[in-house]
Order: sequence, then C-alpha cells, then structure tokens
Amino acid sequence: MAAQETKHWLVRPRTIRLLWIGFSVVLAALVLADTFVHGHPSFGLEGTFGFYAWYGLATCVAMVIVAKLLGMWLKRPDTHYDDDID
Repeated sequence: MAAQETKHWLVRPRTIRLLWIGFSVVLAALVLADTFVHGHPSFGLEGTFGFYAWYGLATCVAMVIVAKLLGMWLKRPDTHYDDDID
C-alpha cells in the first residue's frame, strides 16, 4: 500500500487560485481607495490616479528586463571551467 503523497499547501492549485483572487481584491481595493484619499503629491505625475500601482508594475518590469540583460552580459559558456580539469 503506497503512502499518499501530500503537497505543501502553497503548491496546491486551489491555494494558488485563492491567493491570486485575494491579492487581486486587495490590489483593487487599494487602487479604489485612491479615489477617496487626498494625497499630497510631491510632483505632478504622482497625483495621477493609481500612480503607485502602475509605477510599481513598471518598476518591476524594468527590474526584470535589466536582470535579463545583465544575465546575458555575465553569462559564461558551458565549457568555461573545463580547462581546469586535469
């Protein structure tokens, strides 16, 4: 009789779906709260609707692109350490 393998709760499909739904609801609530809270922007663009949401997304995308470019620049060939083996 094989033991039933249980997955960690964070890798179960139902949990992942619930986390996506929960985080989406929180994000939507925070963006909607921007309509009711009067901010004191330091510069003009900061006063736009949902600034922190789209600025955070744009920054995250930029970091991923820079990391990919840095990885291509720093990449070594698969045989880089083969010369050291005697």
